[in-house]
Formats: sequence, structure tokens, C-alpha cells
Amino acid sequence: MPSIVSIAEAIPRHILKQDEVMDFARDLFSDSFHNIERLLQVFHNGQIEKRHFAKDMNWFKTDKTFSEKNEAYIDCATDLGAEAIKKCLMNDDFLKSEVPYNEIEAIFFISSSGLATPSIEARIMNKLPFSQNTKRIPIWGLGCAGGASGLSRAFEYCLAFPLAKVLVLSVELCSLTFQRNDRSKSNLIGTSLFADGVACALVVGEQVDRGIFQKLESVPKIIRTHSTLLPNSLDVMGWEIRDDGLYVIFSKDIPSIIESWLKPNVNNFLLQKKLDLGDIQHFIAHPGGKKVIDAYVDSLKIDPQMTKISLEVLKQFGNMSSATILYVLKRFMEIGKTSEYGLATALGPGFSSEMLLLRWEN
Repeated sequence: MPSIVSIAEAIPRHILKQDEVMDFARDLFSDSFHNIERLLQVFHNGQIEKRHFAKDMNWFKTDKTFSEKNEAYIDCATDLGAEAIKKCLMNDDFLKSEVPYNEIEAIFFISSSGLATPSIEARIMNKLPFSQNTKRIPIWGLGCAGGASGLSRAFEYCLAFPLAKVLVLSVELCSLTFQRNDRSKSNLIGTSLFADGVACALVVGEQVDRGIFQKLESVPKIIRTHSTLLPNSLDVMGWEIRDDGLYVIFSKDIPSIIESWLKPNVNNFLLQKKLDLGDIQHFIAHPGGKKVIDAYVDSLKIDPQMTKISLEVLKQFGNMSSATILYVLKRFMEIGKTSEYGLATALGPGFSSEMLLLRWEN
């Protein structure tokens, strides 16, 4: 089975504390909501302490056109994406030797927070010495489920081509979609939650000689994957695209949908390998928010300690859409031991679920 051998992050350099963003939101939204102080509690209830943004606070204090926002997305995504790839292929934590760029057979590029044609991975390939024959697979619009979905598609590629080395690059610059004139509660919640993050994972086929470059004794193999679409749920999460950019759609019903829908989905997935949740040592959950994590715990009846790493990523980085699960998985890769099972799960627009069953093996 294909294995995940290395993951690296490229962290945007501007750090904003949650209280700073809350003060900004108070100034912006106070005329729109008579109960603004009560609504601002979402900034603390979410248990996020800081987030990383591609631009500093001053950038958000003036109106920007869709074109200006998207140009910033392209520039920052290209630079940060190249940085994440370099770190992934030269990662001292996971690799004992560098993996050459020209040995990468395909790049799966994942994003939902900006538009670019040629897509971002093509721009990166003009900066880094990849083979000109590297396959490009840009995937747009999967939102928070995108990182898990990218790993799943890389898994399928490596099943078909067991000698392949491929990259999953997730770039989400959610802050650059910010709409100053959107006074909806969805935008207020989004302002309290979403952040910028970039991560890259190296996935290799079963016939690759990992001993040449793999440093860890044990890495997660992808055993199987599972995608599910909830019918008639298009309005739960996503973007509304207007003349001046992307407007967030974020339903208050997401936690209750998770509680009622997720457990049978997870149980059926694990049952296909004659497993249940009691066999899972590592619950690699995309932390969509504190309420989402609580819904995982309540629905699946798991020990809250199993979500500790996901909550810590949320606390330090916020919700970085598709990139977030790669941040979480990186931390599990640092502690996973041979023969342990992991379940990676993320939810996104559609409304959809993406899951991967992992097993740490030598």
C-alpha cells in the first residue's frame, strides 16, 4: 500500500492574536448587530489563541477589489507553496536524504481560497527544478475536506503506479477572501475562525525503496479511503461567488449534522476492514472548530483525549481549511508506532466527508 513519508508546513509570517482580531471585528460589525458583545464571544469560545495570515492587519482595514485579493493570493500561494515543497523534500525530521525534484511524478494541488490559471503548481514548477513531464492535478472547491481528499487521490494514483513519488500540496489563504462589507453572521464567525496555512505531503507507491530516504522507523500506510456526499446539503458550507469576490457560507447546523450523520458513516467504513473505533489509536480529525470537535466526540463516543492534537492545531493556527488536516497528520507522524491504526477524517462543502484508514508500518 502507498505510504506517507514526509509532511512539511510553510507558515505565513504575520501572527495575529485572537484578541486583536476580535477588536478589529468589534469596530467593523458593531453598527450591524445590537448584541455585538454577545456575538463576539465566538472569538473566545472557539479556543483559538492565534492565527497566521499572509498579510498584516493593516491590509484588511481598507477595501480591496476581487482582482487585488486574487493577485495577492497568486503571489503568496506561489511563494509559500514552493517553500512547503522544499521543506517536504528536504525534511530532516522525516528524511535521512533529500528526495530530488525530478523524481516527483505528479503534484496534486489543493485549494479553495483563490483562482489561478495556469494553476499555482505550474507557477511553482517554473521556480523549482521539477521535471517538465511532472503531471499536474489541481483540485479546487473541496474546502476543509480538500487535504484529506488530496491524500486519497494520491493514494489511488500510487496504487496504479506503485513506483511513483507524488506530492499533495495544500495552499489555503482564507484571510485574502475577507469581505469588509459583508455584515452577515457567517462572515463574523468566519472572521473568528479561518486562517492561512500551507502544507505539503510526500506519498510514495508500495514498490518505492523507501529505505534510501525514509528516516522514521515506521510511517503511515494508507489502507483504504472513503468519500461520501450528503444529499441535498449544498447550502451547508461553501462560497457564494459575487462580483467583488467570495462570500462565506457557514451553516449553524454543521455540528448537529455531524452528530447525526458521521457515526454510521465511520462505522460502515471501518467495518469493511473488520475494525471498529476501539481499534483506532490515532484520530486524525480536521478541526473545523471547537464545536465540530465536540460533535466528533459526542457522535462517535470517543475519549476526548483522542482529539487533543487536533484541538492544539486549532488553538495555535485556527481553521486553515484543507491544509489543517496535514498539520494534524504531521504531529501524529511524529508519535505513531508500528501496527497502530489511524483514522483521518475531514468534512467539507457538498456537504461531504473524506476518510482515510492508516496503519503505521516499517
